[in-house]
Amino acid sequence: MERNLKNVLVISFGFLLLFTAYGGLQSLQSSLNSEEGLGVASLSVLYAALILSSMFLPPILIKKLGCKWTIAISMCCYIAFSLGNFYASWYTLIPTSVILGLGGAPLWSAKCTYLTIAGTTYAEKAGKNAKDIINQYFGVFFLVFQSSGIWGNLISSLILSQSSTKVEISEEDLECCGAYNCLTDTTNTTGSAKPSNSLIYTLLGVYTASGVLAVLLVIIFLDQIKSDQAETEKEKLEAPSFWSTFLATFRHLKDKRQCLLIPLTMYSGFEQGFLSGDYTKVYVTCALGIHYVGYVMICFAAVNSLCSLLFGKISQFTGRKLLFALATVTNTACIIALLLWKPHPKQLAVFFVFPALWGLADAVWQTQTNGLYGILFEKHKEAAFANYRLWESLGFVIAFGYSTKLQAYIKLYILLSVLVLSMVTYGAVEYLEAKSSPGTPTATKKENGGPHSQETRM
Repeated sequence: MERNLKNVLVISFGFLLLFTAYGGLQSLQSSLNSEEGLGVASLSVLYAALILSSMFLPPILIKKLGCKWTIAISMCCYIAFSLGNFYASWYTLIPTSVILGLGGAPLWSAKCTYLTIAGTTYAEKAGKNAKDIINQYFGVFFLVFQSSGIWGNLISSLILSQSSTKVEISEEDLECCGAYNCLTDTTNTTGSAKPSNSLIYTLLGVYTASGVLAVLLVIIFLDQIKSDQAETEKEKLEAPSFWSTFLATFRHLKDKRQCLLIPLTMYSGFEQGFLSGDYTKVYVTCALGIHYVGYVMICFAAVNSLCSLLFGKISQFTGRKLLFALATVTNTACIIALLLWKPHPKQLAVFFVFPALWGLADAVWQTQTNGLYGILFEKHKEAAFANYRLWESLGFVIAFGYSTKLQAYIKLYILLSVLVLSMVTYGAVEYLEAKSSPGTPTATKKENGGPHSQETRM
């Protein structure tokens, strides 16, 4: 157990170091690289590359390299993105975003495969239930990993707050903040004034070093899975072939319930994209300054983690419908309030209320949507979760893609429209389920779907 637990901790802390850097950078892209929308364009490209990566690369790389070296090499793809930010331009950020996107899916697949094999191996030796041990390992992993959003954003805020050239934001400039923000490049005279190059390089240096430490931790301390242990998992990856898995993803769309869940799945990408790409820029950076972005996103990450744990536990008592209703009401209230609110530095607490409520709602979307997919498509989980990753990533791509083209209030109306559509189609899924199995509470028996997937969060 000690050796297996050591490997679980190595992977967990490796991911913690890696995503401390990536999470902080993602939150800052729309503010740090705002010229011509470079930052959000790079994120849009990144998630598009992730979609392609999810379909083709994981089985091939894990088969050829094994889990340990797939994890290490994929981590290097994330470091490339940090390096691309040192000289942010269309010629550096876009290619490194593609590299990160391609490395994202193999990284998460290899991690899942490694923990599954390690748990199964120990369970066989100890004569215990494999599912219980695997769940314990994933529990340890997410306990450590979830805090990365806090540390990455804390680092960015502490470093960027050292700026000696803080700009006093005039009342006239504040009129350009919020839902009806004055469009784009002409308004970069407010709190979005860029920090000095030395501070940016310091921040990127810390993030890059964090990524390098993650790679070294995995290379030096993570045990390679023995070939006989990995053979069974390799066979699983080979059969069926990835071409048939690829086709199965689209064949799964013949299921009416899967088609009806597309708006809900895409909404998850839309709402996360709005918070990290738009709220951070036109509300926080515009009215308070870029050094507050990290603190605000810490609030989101902390509430999201706590609520994910809470909703995973209480869903078996409340049922998923009540939790979806809670998230819908919370998000709707936030969207309406954001349309009406004019951000002002004197209302500092309000800047943190919105990400806290957003984190609460997002925890429902993540835990319950993943659980819903697992329950509805129990016999076709691979194809179902491939669809989940595909449509959520597409939501990210669209949200980041139009981020610089539309004013915030239009994006909020789009978000509200997609949310309403999502709830209508989700209601239709529940109706079909109730109709197909009257009097059988299958929908609520196993609603706690376990640790929610983090793949598309990158």
